[in-house]
Amino acid sequence: MAFPDRRTLNILMTALLFGLVLAIVYVARAVIVIFAFSILFAYLINPIVRFLQSHSLFFKNLRGPHVAEAYLAVLILLGLIIHSLAPQLVPGVGQLVRESPAMMENVYSGDIAVDMGHRNGWDESQSLRAKAFLQQRRESIRGLVESVRQFISIAFGGIMLIPILGLFFLSDGEKLANGVIQLVTTRETYEEAKALAADLNDMLRHYIRAKVILAVLSLIFCSVAMLFLGYPHALALGLMAGVLEFIPVAGWITALITIATVGMLTHSHWIWMAALLGLWRMVMDYGIAPRVMGHELEIHPLLAIFTVMIGGAVGGIVGIYLSVPLVATLGVIWHRFAPPVQHVETAPG
Repeated sequence: MAFPDRRTLNILMTALLFGLVLAIVYVARAVIVIFAFSILFAYLINPIVRFLQSHSLFFKNLRGPHVAEAYLAVLILLGLIIHSLAPQLVPGVGQLVRESPAMMENVYSGDIAVDMGHRNGWDESQSLRAKAFLQQRRESIRGLVESVRQFISIAFGGIMLIPILGLFFLSDGEKLANGVIQLVTTRETYEEAKALAADLNDMLRHYIRAKVILAVLSLIFCSVAMLFLGYPHALALGLMAGVLEFIPVAGWITALITIATVGMLTHSHWIWMAALLGLWRMVMDYGIAPRVMGHELEIHPLLAIFTVMIGGAVGGIVGIYLSVPLVATLGVIWHRFAPPVQHVETAPG
């Protein structure tokens, strides 16, 4: 049996190495996702750090003190939101936690539809149809609730870890990037890799700017709608909705539940507000967000919608969030390394 030549061995080793990398990525996908979100969090906080550094009278050449100031500012903002909402939410949330097992049993049995029908003046046939609808989908609702519980437990751990890792990226992100470039490149390819890293850095800054624009739009819409409907603490709730816009799917669901809960506890028009939030979500997901992302990342809005749908089908909530920057990254790499298009000139007839 003839021993394979060097070229065949190189191809086999490359294929094995590529397969090994894919296997490692799959096994460590949770860790990679946390690091990816940590990098995006660092890009979100970095403008605040740069602003503080440029306007500071002391330590202009040091990033550490200004990173600490930025984190303190974010904590103060979150504290103000929690402080303004706590008097309304804490008693109701405590009661909701105590009554949640019985409430979920009412949902599974469909009895909650009968109770809601009595409170809202439904006739008996409407209440019975709603009850039958819930009973038929009992297992689906139970599975959805369990999935939400598991996601919340995992997401809480990730949310606690992401700011800590983001602290390292904010403090030494440039040194880390240069170290990775030097590790994976040669002397001939170093400058090309530096240029690619600069393009990716610019792309991620545009992506975060798009997310900030979307968050501000959600803040304005929710605040104006709640002021119009007479909600208490409308500005604080709107600010919370804007902050939660950075969290895919679970963010706006959390905002919807919180706003509806405050509305029920304060006897505000929470049903109208929930309907407006549902309408706003459709406009945001299929109208505003694709156009903002397309403008910032130079992606067609239809491609942005398609990318998010594919990301959701493949990777769930994480895929929804990371699909657009991943496609934008592939676009940057393609434009950097793809050969230029040759224009063929035709001779005049």
